[in-house]
Amino acid sequence: MSVMTHSAADYTLDPASFATIARITHAHAGITLNDGKRQLVYSRLAKQIRKRGLSGFGEFVELMQSDAQVRREAIFALTTNHTKLFRENHHFDHFAQALRPRLIEAAERGRPVRLWSSASSSGEEPYSLAMTLLGDNRAAGARLVQRDVAMLATDLAPHVLSVAKAGRYPGEMAKDVPERYRRVWTTMEGDQMVMAPELKRIIAYRQLNLLDPWPMQGKFDAIFCRNVMIYFDEPTKARLIERFAELLAPGSFLYIGHSERVIGPATDAFEPAGNTIYRRRG
Repeated sequence: MSVMTHSAADYTLDPASFATIARITHAHAGITLNDGKRQLVYSRLAKQIRKRGLSGFGEFVELMQSDAQVRREAIFALTTNHTKLFRENHHFDHFAQALRPRLIEAAERGRPVRLWSSASSSGEEPYSLAMTLLGDNRAAGARLVQRDVAMLATDLAPHVLSVAKAGRYPGEMAKDVPERYRRVWTTMEGDQMVMAPELKRIIAYRQLNLLDPWPMQGKFDAIFCRNVMIYFDEPTKARLIERFAELLAPGSFLYIGHSERVIGPATDAFEPAGNTIYRRRG
């Protein structure tokens, strides 16, 4: 008896299946999949179909509708996780110049310092932010770690959070880290770059869907939400920005992606402070 196997090329993504996948993805993750994303959906979900030994997209869509775990895995697969260390470096330059001195002073006085990387992916953004906060002096940075300083790093997909928690990256990524930080906060182990324990100590990684209720109660000094809202429709973007405004302390900053902008009812709560940087009024 022969066993039939399928390659990804054997499947057909019909319009009805694509429409259902798009509807489910929007409902559960806020991500909008227009027709231009059809090839991305095909390539990423065909792997899921093949792994499960299913006949095609029709059967897979039925499972997405009835099985929460299949649905979660499909949405994780569709989540784009392209990132790099010190991506859009002007944000970190601004943070170092405009916010870091104030945060260090506050920490020395015993006030909590709170940062949020709201779409942390595999950790490149929070580690970049942590290095910028701790600075290029290891002893001074270690003292700061002993204060009430914490960063929340969240993402929808647990598999990228596990990479982030490990804090180990291919050695070639070292070129993206400014030398003044690289020599202080990273080490090379074989062909891997390893993040220093002090960086890991101030970062708490948690799984979070930005569309769900948020457990955080206190105010943040800075929120990074970069290159996420490009996947949302306008009402979802507006509500997300409104929720960020509610959690940002007066005078704190919101950093968003290069092709994103602040929209909706919360617009008046912010004033421009740089290229895709907004200061919370008050």
